[in-house]
Formats: sequence, C-alpha cells, structure tokens
Amino acid sequence: MVCPDFDPPVGADLGALSRWLRAQPPSCGPVRLVALDGHAGSGKTTLAARLAEELGDAPVLHLDDLASHTGLFDWMGRLREQVLAPLSDGRVARHQVYDWVERRFDAERSLSPAPVVLLEGVGSGRRAVRPYLSRLLWVDVSPRRAWARGRLRDGDGLSEFWDGWTVAERRHFAADPSRPHADLLVRRDEGGYRLLPGPALEH
Repeated sequence: MVCPDFDPPVGADLGALSRWLRAQPPSCGPVRLVALDGHAGSGKTTLAARLAEELGDAPVLHLDDLASHTGLFDWMGRLREQVLAPLSDGRVARHQVYDWVERRFDAERSLSPAPVVLLEGVGSGRRAVRPYLSRLLWVDVSPRRAWARGRLRDGDGLSEFWDGWTVAERRHFAADPSRPHADLLVRRDEGGYRLLPGPALEH
C-alpha cells in the first residue's frame, strides 16, 4: 500500500475520510481500491453504503457475490481475473454474482473503474489483495459481538450456516490476518463512526 498524501482523518467523520481516500494515489490502474474488512456481522456493508454515498456513489464490490457455499474464502481467482485485471487496465470489470438461495453463479454485474472503488467483505484485506489496495479499513468489532449480531440479523434458519462460517473465518484470519495491516480502525458509536489509527500507520 502507498504512503498517505496527508495525515489520516483520525477521529473525523466519513466526509473527511472520503476526502482522504480521494487524495490517495491510484493503486489498481486508475482506481484507488479501498478494502473494508472485519468480522462477519461487524457492519461492513452498512459502512460501505454510507462511504460510497460520501464518495459520490462510488462502486462497491461485495465479496459475498464472489464467494460460494463450497468456497467461502475461495474467491481470489475470480476477483483477480474478473475484477482486478480489468480495473488495472482502466476497463469496466464484469464479475459473476453468486445466488445464495439457488447455490449457483447465475448473474453478472459491472464495476466501473471509478476514482475510488470499495471492496467490502471478510478477507478483503488478505495478503493476495493488499498489493492492489490504496487503503485498508478494519471495522473494529470483536468476533463474538459481530457474530452475535449476524446471527440475530439472519435468524434461526441460518444457524447451521453460521456454525460453519465461524469455524472458516477463524481459520482464515489465523492464517492470513487483515487487522495488523489496517490503515484505519473504524468503530461505531452513538455519534456515528469514530476513526482510529490502524496498526499499519502506527509503525
């Protein structure tokens, strides 16, 4: 990841964060690719929607679209071939979309090479993705709290899926942790979001 053009907006709002992200040098062709990582249920999708709005409707890629029941974290090939390669060339990316009900890839979505593109999902800051990232944000919620929120959100019908997911997520982050490489930690409080320096910027 590249060095910041100016000091990160620690403690500031999402407007300041969006301005900071726009000021970063491109990292994936003409694109500033920004990852929003964290445990399942931590609020990454909500943050991505809020931040995309601040960025003027920036494109968002949800990694749930590239994962599948049989490969929860086996999406790097699709990400590299269908998204990172075309964006690196300044082209529109077209990626498959997994249907979690029908259990198959049955749609396609386009992703434009906008000035800032958000990559949202568990493991979005993994080792193989980091060379393409402008910045890595970690939504800082403990796994126990995040998983409890996720289970409550999804209901009893997905409890078996969550049992398998938590095991897979533990294994993933044990082998390939993202948080130590985060530029900023994002925490939710009563006033909105609070930004703290991440481990990558503390060294």
